Amino acid sequence: MEEEFPGAVGTSASLALRLGQAIFSVASLLFMCVGVEFYAYTSFCFLVTIKGLTIPWSLTLAMVDAFSVFVKRPSRQLQIVSIIVIGDWVLSFLSLAAACSTASVADFMITEASAFFCGKKLCSRYQLSAAMAFLSWCLSTGSALFNLWLLPSLYTHL
Repeated sequence: MEEEFPGAVGTSASLALRLGQAIFSVASLLFMCVGVEFYAYTSFCFLVTIKGLTIPWSLTLAMVDAFSVFVKRPSRQLQIVSIIVIGDWVLSFLSLAAACSTASVADFMITEASAFFCGKKLCSRYQLSAAMAFLSWCLSTGSALFNLWLLPSLYTHL
């Protein structure tokens, strides 16, 4: 009998983490894309690109988790979990970079040149987008850590 790791792929906690990632990523995109001027700044385009990659990744793995939860048989093959771990870590670091760069540019726009770059309402949307991206990153890092925690136990079952 395999040991159950909470939050690892194929569990209900992993399903909740994946759905949370997708929800916060969608919220981040919505706050960013409400203002049509986001494409003028590289860090905002970077955030939109990374969240555009995070949403399908999270939703696909949420479907895998939902299937595993409903059938009560998680698929824990070493190669599949290794790919999930690598994908989680890559998207986690990219999400952190996008969230931090967006937050720093939005902060600069508000504090240093508030009236020149954007109105108060538009800049606050950029801040909310960065906050949602950071929350998505927190859940993504949690998923990555839980799956990394699962990985060594799969090597012992070879």
